[in-house]
Amino acid sequence: MASTSASISTTVPLLLLLLLLSAGTEPSLAQDTASTSVSASTSTSVSASTQLPGTYARGVELVLQQLNSHASVQHHFLFFRTVTKSDIQSGFGVKFVHHHFLLKPTVCPKGSAASDAPRCPFRNDRPLMDCTVCYKLFGDEMESSPKPYVHCIQKPKLTQGMRASRINHCSKMSYSSGAPTLLAVST
Repeated sequence: MASTSASISTTVPLLLLLLLLSAGTEPSLAQDTASTSVSASTSTSVSASTQLPGTYARGVELVLQQLNSHASVQHHFLFFRTVTKSDIQSGFGVKFVHHHFLLKPTVCPKGSAASDAPRCPFRNDRPLMDCTVCYKLFGDEMESSPKPYVHCIQKPKLTQGMRASRINHCSKMSYSSGAPTLLAVST
């Protein structure tokens, strides 16, 4: 009986492994100290930008649109991960958003309509694109004034001066409009 349970416990992970391989994913085996288990981790997971709240996803979409329209950018990029994000509630439905994130090149050609990782797997032979975007939202809509700030550069080329400039620009943008205040007038 012990040999039967041992063969079942090793057969189930092997079946799972075979199913993962037939599905075209890249499984990784994880050894647990209590028991043997298989966990699937793929380099082509569901696009991370779909997991972002709408507030931040709008900024990522704006950056991707500008990157795809730029002549010197040669690769198709997808959202990889957030470095930092913040928003300042200014009152009356106004919000200033600052999002620092990384984009990763994919194997798809530039201008490709595919916007998710399963159809366009990430490349590991090109540097990440380090991006910062700052913009004003009124309700759920991005405002054109002040003009949204977008700055992207390949991660190895990013300097401390550029980082400071990004932060300075975004800070000025959020404080330039001033917080709306109500004044009490006595008669």
